[in-house]
Amino acid sequence: MTDQQGDIITFDNVGLRYGTGKEVLSDVSFTLYPGSFYFLTGASGAGKTSLLKLLYLAQRPSRGMIRMFGTDVITLPRNRLPGFRRRLGVVFQDFRLVPHLSAFDNVALPLRVSGVRESELQKPVADMLDWVGLSHRAEAKPATLSGGEQQRVAIARAVIGRPDMLVADEPTGNVDPEMALKLLRLFEALNRLGTTVVVATHDVHLLKKVPESLIMRLDKGRLSDPTGALRFPPRRPPRRDDAL
Repeated sequence: MTDQQGDIITFDNVGLRYGTGKEVLSDVSFTLYPGSFYFLTGASGAGKTSLLKLLYLAQRPSRGMIRMFGTDVITLPRNRLPGFRRRLGVVFQDFRLVPHLSAFDNVALPLRVSGVRESELQKPVADMLDWVGLSHRAEAKPATLSGGEQQRVAIARAVIGRPDMLVADEPTGNVDPEMALKLLRLFEALNRLGTTVVVATHDVHLLKKVPESLIMRLDKGRLSDPTGALRFPPRRPPRRDDAL
């Protein structure tokens, strides 16, 4: 996990354009600290997905500086990127579950890729499925799961490695309001373990339950803070003695 005294990620005057088009993100600056929990919102086309891609290192900016875990990731050699990505958990809007794998095997995938022995991953994967309420669906393939169940499998897969930061793109977009609140509680439980959480959403019902101070708003590629120097301190001190 990250040193609790430092920042986990800093954007400094970041801009992003695709090809020769106009910038989709302009002069984006903010700092997130370990243990913080924030929501990212904005109208369709505001740049939420582009900002998330920068956060989980799927895209490099056109200009500006991004520091993650104390390192300038823009100048980071590409062969070091996988190590940084392993410290991140990502919940994609379209889930991206492997269709021929069971729920158990989808959740176990990050551990297997990291070289964890089969004998050592059985319990943590089973515990994670229990944590998201899907122990009874462990052997089910994605096609037989509901949208909400697929979403919970995707969340379990994203957090099985206890990431330093979780990035979730519209995690409540395909579920009903009751399930949306359940998913939010899962994110809050992970946050209490010390993980920084960023959730992109346009769910107005969800945002109404969130203090304005916890919302990052994008408008036409810019964060709405007029100073352009947003700093987001921890929402609460993380409790590392909690257990899943």
